[in-house]
Amino acid sequence: MLSLAGLAQAQTPAPAAPPGATGPFTFFVTSKGAGNGADLGGLAGADAHCQKLAAAAGAGDKTWRAYLSTQPEAGKPAVNARDRIGAGPWFNVKGRLIANSVSHLHGDVHEEARIGNAVNWATALTEKGESVKRAGDTPNEHDILTGSQPDGRAFASESVDRTCKNYTSSAADGAVQVGHFDRTGAVPTALSWNSAHPSRGCGQANLVSTGGAGLLYCFAAK
Repeated sequence: MLSLAGLAQAQTPAPAAPPGATGPFTFFVTSKGAGNGADLGGLAGADAHCQKLAAAAGAGDKTWRAYLSTQPEAGKPAVNARDRIGAGPWFNVKGRLIANSVSHLHGDVHEEARIGNAVNWATALTEKGESVKRAGDTPNEHDILTGSQPDGRAFASESVDRTCKNYTSSAADGAVQVGHFDRTGAVPTALSWNSAHPSRGCGQANLVSTGGAGLLYCFAAK
């Protein structure tokens, strides 16, 4: 049995990079959506979108993954966004530390949750190093598609759609869970970078009317 000191040590992961560290480009918000609402061509299509934009920015030598969860369907298990993006650390295009690890990114332990990751309006830049339009800008594009709960895991229910049929639907109905990269909104959940609220439909017009443009978070998995 672990002592109290041993238990505390076990629950406190060693940081992969010190706060304020700089490093290689391994994280960005897409400068544009796929163009067909939340129909991204599934996870494979979303990953290809990240890879294409990264390659255009000179970072195509890395393996890029979209931060997206899927819900279980037709006997296929759910996929968690947090399990797709590698181990970290991740840095934006200007070398700014975003998170040391998966645990730090999601605030899995108290100290990490207290400090928080660095996903915010000043650091969540596109692959071009540009700022994304936030709440108050015209148009507001702060909704980022994730299909995820705050811990980076999938919604387990098959009956309530939170992924626009696992990123294959651009219909006016359905929904995809989005986060707010700028951490703004009228209610506490709106401050979540990865799980603020569901969209009002899956089409491009629906995403725009909800406050987004079909943008994604992309992480270099390796």
